[in-house]
Amino acid sequence: MKAVITVLGKDRVGIIAKVSNLLADSGANILDITQTIMQDVFTMVMMIEISDINIKFTQLADNLAKLGDDMGLEIRCRHEDIFNSMHKI
Repeated sequence: MKAVITVLGKDRVGIIAKVSNLLADSGANILDITQTIMQDVFTMVMMIEISDINIKFTQLADNLAKLGDDMGLEIRCRHEDIFNSMHKI
């Protein structure tokens, strides 16, 4: 199973490192990552593997959202089923 993480906010040092460390601590594997800075706005999209995470998916999403709040970013984690369902309608 996979999930998509989006990160948006003012650029600062350590965003990728903090998100990556949280994912590693949770047992998630980063499959793909793209990031860019548009003027001073940091944007990132990650595809992660969540089959072997050591916490519930909802807890992972909550932990990422809290990290975002702590860093002044918007971080969202969505299960791949949401995207698959959107294309079936």
